[in-house]
Amino acid sequence: MKLTDEEKAMLAGEMGAAKQWALDHQVKVGGMFDAADLVPVSQAHMMADPESLGEAGGDFLEDMVAKGARVAIPMITDPRGVDLNHYRPLGQSEEMATLERRMIAACEKMGILMTNTCVNYQTIMPPVLGDHVAFGDTGVVIYSNSICGARSNFEGGPSALAAGLTGRTPRYGLHLDENRRATRRFVVREQPKELTDWGVLGALVGKLAGSYWAVPVIEGLEVVPTSDEAKHMGAAMASFGSTPLFHMVGITPEAQTLADVGGDKLPAEEITKADLDALRAGFGGKGDKIDVVVFAAPQLSIVEMQDLATLCAGKSFKSAVIVCTSPQVYPDATRMGLIDTIESTGAKVLEGTCFYNQYAREIGEANGWTRLLSNSAKIVNIISGYGYTPALASMEKCVASAVAGEIV
Repeated sequence: MKLTDEEKAMLAGEMGAAKQWALDHQVKVGGMFDAADLVPVSQAHMMADPESLGEAGGDFLEDMVAKGARVAIPMITDPRGVDLNHYRPLGQSEEMATLERRMIAACEKMGILMTNTCVNYQTIMPPVLGDHVAFGDTGVVIYSNSICGARSNFEGGPSALAAGLTGRTPRYGLHLDENRRATRRFVVREQPKELTDWGVLGALVGKLAGSYWAVPVIEGLEVVPTSDEAKHMGAAMASFGSTPLFHMVGITPEAQTLADVGGDKLPAEEITKADLDALRAGFGGKGDKIDVVVFAAPQLSIVEMQDLATLCAGKSFKSAVIVCTSPQVYPDATRMGLIDTIESTGAKVLEGTCFYNQYAREIGEANGWTRLLSNSAKIVNIISGYGYTPALASMEKCVASAVAGEIV
């Protein structure tokens, strides 16, 4: 791999042991993907929750601090695993909270901004067209690539940290023009109408694409998605298909025409109402009992919080309801009275966490939750791996079902 003089100095240990580890890690990753060199990145985003990292991850971060690690670029964090203000009622243990505190302390000593969000593109600093970044959450990556026109691969935790320490990442995958061309062409015949419809469309496209290296281009859409709709679509696509990039003809930055991304040379595959209904049919049905309703994955924006509060006003829930939002949205939602309205139903709003990466199995066992309902296509794809039986419905039906204690 071609390295600059500064990068050679990092690799030789002339800029400290932490940067030496980081550059060595990047050379090895880049070598595996045949990267010619490293590309400067403007931001890094790392998953650093205790469930993902465990004790070994905590030890590793503290060792980096001992080696003098300090990030070179703005670096932010994905949702945490423990809301330290509310962990005991959820059934999370002191050991989980202690590990969480250790990781927060280590990250802060490295200069990492503890933003604790998977919607940083809505709340912190959205990347722009052509911006090279090193992001670690699949929903963050697909939105940044597809809606913002930025360039990022799915960075694993150590790779994201390495990028934060060096300000670079190996130039492979979606940092290269040739890997951003469409490989599958889908024509939508049924128009999405609300958040969950966009999520189901994203889930189906991801399932059909089925590869990290596939790049779907979508045509036939008669409406432009809002930021929240695109968020649900991308998060579901990344979850069902490991997809890091998609294009929407006439909507996304790099695909103003089908030919812009080479889609005109691909055979068209239709997506019909029957296809979408078939995917939905796998996730619950009317009359099914529910233990917990979850609004998360991705964290809710201020607009979603307002929509949810409007639906919650005057209601009382029979089922447990968990809502996850970002630390940036939570204060606004509090100031506007949205948190009070939502929690007056018996629901709980968590700040800076996301349901599935906050020891979902353990809190399910502690509370007796197995039957889960959500409006997020992403979470219903993930959560069965944590011991739940998931169901999917719109936000409006989720609220009505929480009132009834069963799917309406």
